This record gives sequence, C-alpha cells and structure tokens, in this order.
Amino acid sequence: MKKIKIAIQGELGAYSHIAANDLFKDAEIKTCATFEETFKQAYDDENYRIIIPIENSLAGRVADIHYLLPKYKLQIHGEYFLNVEHNLLSKPEAKIENIKFVRSHAQAIGQCQKIINKHKFQSIISADTAGSAKDLSEGDDTSIAAIASELSAKIYKLKILEKNIEDEKGNVTRFLIMGKNIEQPEMNNQKKFITSCIFRLKSEPSALYKCLGGFATNQINLTKLESFSVKNTFDQANFYLDLEGHLEQPGVKKAMEELGFHTVTLDILGVYEASKFRQK
Repeated sequence: MKKIKIAIQGELGAYSHIAANDLFKDAEIKTCATFEETFKQAYDDENYRIIIPIENSLAGRVADIHYLLPKYKLQIHGEYFLNVEHNLLSKPEAKIENIKFVRSHAQAIGQCQKIINKHKFQSIISADTAGSAKDLSEGDDTSIAAIASELSAKIYKLKILEKNIEDEKGNVTRFLIMGKNIEQPEMNNQKKFITSCIFRLKSEPSALYKCLGGFATNQINLTKLESFSVKNTFDQANFYLDLEGHLEQPGVKKAMEELGFHTVTLDILGVYEASKFRQK
C-alpha cells in the first residue's frame, strides 16, 4: 500500500508535523522552507497533500496564507484543530541556570513571555520552532535554548527543561488539509459541513452589504469573514469566508448565487466536514 504524501512548512517536529501524524499514520513527510514552496509542491504534484496552519486562537491569522490561497487555488479537503503546547528545550548537558538566549519562531516567542521575562532570556527570532530545535542540536552552545514541541525534543535528542511554558493555556491552531484534486463529500443531513471561498467585490456602493444579505435571508451562519488587500493596491480587497453548510443545501446555494451576483471573482476553496472541535 502506497504511503500518503504530505508536505509541510518547517522542519520535522513542527506543529504541522504533529497534525500530520495525528491525521495520517505513517505518512511520507516532505519538509519545505516556506509556505509558498509547500503550496507549489501540491500544485506541481497532485499526489501530495499539504497541511497548512491558517489561524491561531492567540495570534490570529497566519501571514501569507491568504495570498497563497487564490494564487494556487488548491482545494480544502478538511480542517484540524491542534492544541499547541510549547516546551523549553536545551542540549542534554545544559542546565536552566546556564541559559542566556532562547530561540524560536516570533509567534512562539510572543506566546511564552512569562518564562522569558522570569529568567531574563534574550530572544532570537527564527523561521520556525522545529528549525530552532534542529539548529540547537547541531551546535555546541549550552547557553541557548529553543521553544518547540515535545516531538522536536524527541527527533533532535534534546532535553526538555520545562513543559507547557505558554503564557495562556488553550492555545489552538487551525490547520487546513489541502490538495490539487477536488474531493467534495456528498451531502449528508446527519453531518455538519464547512464551505470556504475567496471573493472580490464589484466596486460599487454597499457591495459587501448586498452580497452578505443572501446569507442573512437564507439563515446561513458565517463562521469567518476576513478581508485582505490585493497586492500592490489599496483600492481593492479580497475576502476569505467560511460558512456552515454544504453547497448542495438549497439555502447555501441561494446565498452563494446572491454572493456571485455582487462579485468580480468568486473561488470555492472547498466543501468539507466540520471538525468535531467546533462542537465544544
């Protein structure tokens, strides 16, 4: 049986790697340096799926992702919510009193300020959490620690000085599972679905108000609506939208028809089963 191929941004041990392990046992993992490289991998090779973080409960949306969605137009096959637990990692022989510097992704640094301030660590910003752990393992400096996952500690043979060092518990990242092929599930009244799309409005007064009216009249719940600028201009914006429902439901179909009437472009990114995390 062929292994499922998954591409992620970051080194092995990244939180995307953890999500991949949770979703697909024994998958073949390909690491990519950037989010764009990750998207391009799936765009060029339909055998790959990608697992991409799109938003975090503390830090908000993940930069760059919204610009890559309309560029590559990959299809969303599913979503996954992961509890993020940060750990302070060091060389096996290091002690916490010897640590002077801490290295990690900017978001992880920002989410662990209490321990950083307590020990008066100096922060070093890196491209990703797992990459920080990998760099630490390859060096000899025992005065540097990394903030990364428990999986990173295992992979790179590092010591966990302190577990769960994040300032706030309940730190959750939402991931999207995406691929080039369309995999739309059949409508089932016993299940809950999410439909995602990106659109650009016509340049006319009240366009946003008008296009959202169809969701109100058809009683469709919007779980997410975000705007982001079209590159190189302040005159236009794209909108990313998640709604509860399946495209084959009559109310959703009518609302989407109304939306399309007031837009210049409308791309359906996917219809997929809602995560059970949403039912909490």
